[in-house]
Amino acid sequence: MTVVEGMAIDQYGARQRILDSTAELVIEHGVAGVAQRQIADRVGIRAASLYHHFASKNEIVEAVFRRGIDVMEGAWDEAADATHGADPYPRLAAHIRAHLSALFDHGPYTAAHVSAFRTAPAAVRDAVVPMRDAYEARWTGLLGELAADGELANGTPIGLSRLALFGAMNTTVEWFDADRGNLDELAEVITRQFWNGVAA
Repeated sequence: MTVVEGMAIDQYGARQRILDSTAELVIEHGVAGVAQRQIADRVGIRAASLYHHFASKNEIVEAVFRRGIDVMEGAWDEAADATHGADPYPRLAAHIRAHLSALFDHGPYTAAHVSAFRTAPAAVRDAVVPMRDAYEARWTGLLGELAADGELANGTPIGLSRLALFGAMNTTVEWFDADRGNLDELAEVITRQFWNGVAA
């Protein structure tokens, strides 16, 4: 390994630690409650060294939020592949479980995103909104397919139903302890309650 290669790996490792630490701090304190010095202290570097990797705190937070959406997108793809051709209820259940997995099983990024997005600076929100919209459109599409197939009650408002489902899933970051609770059981409860409310 050359010195240049070693430096590249070290730089990547530092960037990763900055993102990990920022995501954890955002969950603990919110975006406004996190200072760059706090991030640097948790990473174990000088505050000025952050600028070797990111131009500002906003840029770090934006990167955390983008990573959070990437995790959700990946979880969605896995669920879609696993349930291709399945019945409606198992399809919905798989996607709900995948979303919860993104919140609890794959690091702090998605939890940071869903818990702090609305209080982030406008510039950060504006940069991330297209990615959020694309992910939400997947859920709207899934519910729309179920409605078109006659699986949902007539007149079910797809947009409002999706928002209600997102509320049920995303607020779990405020009260569910994945170390003590059963994530599969949580997913089944949310799926059953939602399905019983909208199914034909």
